[in-house]
Amino acid sequence: MPQGDKSSYTDKQKREAKHIEDSYEKKGVSTKTAESRAWATVNKQDGGGKKKR
Repeated sequence: MPQGDKSSYTDKQKREAKHIEDSYEKKGVSTKTAESRAWATVNKQDGGGKKKR
C-alpha cells in the first residue's frame, strides 16, 4: 500500500476526517494543511486504519 493511501480506513473514519477538514477550512486554514491535520487527528484517536489480524 503506497503512502497516503486511505483505503484501509473505515467509512466512519473517512467521514470524520472530512468533517474535521471542513471545520479547519472554515477557520481559514489552507486545504492541504486542513487535510493533513484532519487525518492526523483521526490517526491519533483511532490508531490509524483497520488492522489486519
